[in-house]
Order: sequence, then C-alpha cells, then structure tokens
Amino acid sequence: MVTPNNGPFPTTNRTGIYAHIVGWGMAVPDTILTNKDLEAIVDTSDEWIRTRTGVQERRIAGERESTASLGLKAAQRAIQVADILPTDIDLVIVATSTPENIFPSTASLIQNWLGAGKAGAFDLSAACSGFVYAVDMAAQSIRSGSIQTAVVIGAETMTRVMDWQDRGTCILFGDGAGAVVLKASDVEGGVLSAVLRSDGSGGDLLGIPTVGSEDLTNPDFSTNGHKMHKMFMNGGEVFKFATRVIGESVEQALSKADLGLEDVALIVPHQANLRIIQAAARTLKVEPELFMSNVEHYGNTSAASIPIALCEAIQQGRVHEADKLVFVGFGGGLTWAAMVVQWTGAKPVEGRSGTFKEQRRQISYFVVRLRSQLRRTMRRINEIVNRVRPKRGRILRLRDQVDRLE
Repeated sequence: MVTPNNGPFPTTNRTGIYAHIVGWGMAVPDTILTNKDLEAIVDTSDEWIRTRTGVQERRIAGERESTASLGLKAAQRAIQVADILPTDIDLVIVATSTPENIFPSTASLIQNWLGAGKAGAFDLSAACSGFVYAVDMAAQSIRSGSIQTAVVIGAETMTRVMDWQDRGTCILFGDGAGAVVLKASDVEGGVLSAVLRSDGSGGDLLGIPTVGSEDLTNPDFSTNGHKMHKMFMNGGEVFKFATRVIGESVEQALSKADLGLEDVALIVPHQANLRIIQAAARTLKVEPELFMSNVEHYGNTSAASIPIALCEAIQQGRVHEADKLVFVGFGGGLTWAAMVVQWTGAKPVEGRSGTFKEQRRQISYFVVRLRSQLRRTMRRINEIVNRVRPKRGRILRLRDQVDRLE
C-alpha cells in the first residue's frame, strides 16, 4: 500500500516504471563563426568576448539547414545509439525558441521524417530551460504508463533571430541540436526528480517579439530598442537571475531525489556564459570541474545546449553507468529548471541484431522521403486537374448551347 505523501515533494514512484535515457545524439552546422570574424561585423574584439563570456566560436546554420533538419539529425543519431526502430517511438517533443513554423510544429515535421507513424508530437517553448522541461514531460508520460518510448530534442537556429548590430546578444548565440531517447523500464534509476519554475514578471528582460506580441500596440515599441523577430536581452539582470537560480534549483532537485552534492558525478548546465557557470560553482561551494562546459566552442545554443554538452561529456568519458547527473537550465520567461538523472546509458546489442535494425531504420527513412515526395506530387496533380475540370465544364456547356441554336 502506498502511503500518501503530504510533504512538498513526492517520495515514491507509484507505478514502479522508470524513465531511462538510453540514446543520445547531437548535430551542429559545419560553418564556424569565430570572435575574429565578429570583429568585422560589430564593434567588439576577441579578447572582450572571451573575458566576458568564455565564447571563442559558434556554429552558424547554412541556407539548407534549419531547426528541423538539425533536430532530425540529432534524433537519428540518438535513435541509432538506443538501437530502436522509428515505429517504437510513442512521443516526439522538440524544445525550441526558433521553430520551423508557428505551426505545424517542428516536432511534427521530425516525427514524419523519422517515420514514427505511431507517435504524437509537439513543440515546447521554455527558452533555454526547454530541454529539461521536455525531458520531464516525457519522463512523466513514461512513468504514468501511457507511453513506452520518447524522443526529446533541443534544437535551435538562434543566429536567425539575432540583431547583428546588438553586440550584447549577437556575440553569444549559435546554432545546433541535441537529442535523447527515453525508455520505460522496471529497473530503478533514470530520471529521479525535476524542479520546474517560472517568473513571468521577468518577461521584459529577455525575449523575441513576434506575431501577436503586445509590443505591436505599445507606443514605446519603436524607442525601447526592440525589433520584431529579433532577440532583446537585459544582460546584467539576466546574469543576476541566472547565478541565483542555478544553485537554488540544483539543491531543490537533489533534495527531491534525497541526494546531496556529494552524490553528484557531473552537473550539465545550460551553456549561456562561462562566468555564470563559474559563479554557480562558487555558490554551491564545489569545484568548477564538477560542471561540464563547452560554451567556448558553440556559444549559447539555448534549448540545444544541455543535450549537446551531455553528448560531449559522454564522448570525453565523463559519464559512467550509475552516475548521478544534474541538468540545469535557465532562460527567457523567465524560466528555470533542474533535474537529477541516474545514468543507465545504452545497452550493447549483438552485432547482427544491431546491423539489421540499422538497415531497417535506413529503409524507413528512405520510404518516408519517397512517400512524402509522392504525396506532394499527387497534390499538385490534383490541383491541376481541379483547375482544368471547371474549364472543361464551361466548354461543354457552350457546345451544348451552340448545338441547340443549330
């Protein structure tokens, strides 16, 4: 019998189902924009950027790359590591601040391209906290028993919403995507706890005005420095906010999991600014090495930064089975979130089994592309036929009228 929990945090897993991360992948554009390159665009310098942010370079999406295409690549790599088929996926969530469209969702596009025909899909908007929010949504669905397998993606093309005359923002951001696969298991571990928070009163500190924005009717809009579809940020206030909430949310998430900082093998924070990460380490009274940081190579990739950093931490051998990890994000909203994960990792598969599934995945991706092209072709043919039919009908009616006159 489960004893009701009247405290601030749930202390039991009532279903006995756990959500484990079993796959991961990342994708970044090939084009690199260095601080030296930026010196030709805005009034700044390599030294100024490095000393204030830690960023040395960032990736820039090309003309044929988008939030969805980067997210698709990251998801395919995560699915390959997890060694599952697209038909195994029940849910696709994309955390993004730069969606492909207002609708359809970027998640729906990726769900189709993956061939995940049995999956639901939606985008989640929580800015730089979005990936942690999305993983928690997927984990909750798994623990409830409603789904078995989810793909969670953080994907951004932040450079396309930059005001390249604003050196306070354009020096910070880059493009990329990261993804994880979560799977149900009766083995304890996986996502242990999460803390999601928001303070909408700080919405004027960081944002991107777009369709429907109240800024359109604000008489001060043209003078407050904001531009439609371009990011604005009060850097000083956001810095103070971030350094405060990282420590608080990490400690809350650990308390919720009945753990302490001494149990943590690695903290994977949102890669906003190296000085913020260093300040968080001081607040928590831990060594900076406990934090994963790759901000120097990619800049701030918003919702993609945590999964990209996680993938690189795994590549560097910093993550091991049974390790307790903490993910922590913060950003526009204002929003912030922290999560504790007991690492399971991918399970090795037999060589022939893995090869067979990889072949099936590649066939699935090819069939989906072919099917999409055929559907578009058929729609165009139907449009042409529908335009021709009325004309043919009018010609036949005129012929009937002429015949009656004769």
